[in-house]
Amino acid sequence: MSSELSPQVQNQIAQIQQVQQQAQTLAMQKSQIDVMVKETEMAIEELEKSADDAVVYKSVGELMIKSDKASLLASLKERQESFSLRVQSIERQEERLNARFKQLQEQLQSMIGSSGGGEDED
Repeated sequence: MSSELSPQVQNQIAQIQQVQQQAQTLAMQKSQIDVMVKETEMAIEELEKSADDAVVYKSVGELMIKSDKASLLASLKERQESFSLRVQSIERQEERLNARFKQLQEQLQSMIGSSGGGEDED
């Protein structure tokens, strides 16, 4: 059946598949960041519950290093902000991909619809 499709239609289908793969990759990245956001939020909540003079540790690679609550809290909030910016960036990319997907889909439908009478009508 694919041998019956024009090269333009085959190219359009390939572009749609590429956009779908990019969207899946972004969705996976967003999911991973969402998990890290939740973990960071839980850490901030627990740290805020603790006493100001509580002994706290910061994970650095495989080590746990003693730290003070204020600097650890500031570090976690900075990390949370960074994750938030990354999520916003991914959401903008998703919006662009969705728009591109719709555009490609409409172009493909018009190509297929017009291929009954002739080729290469845009």
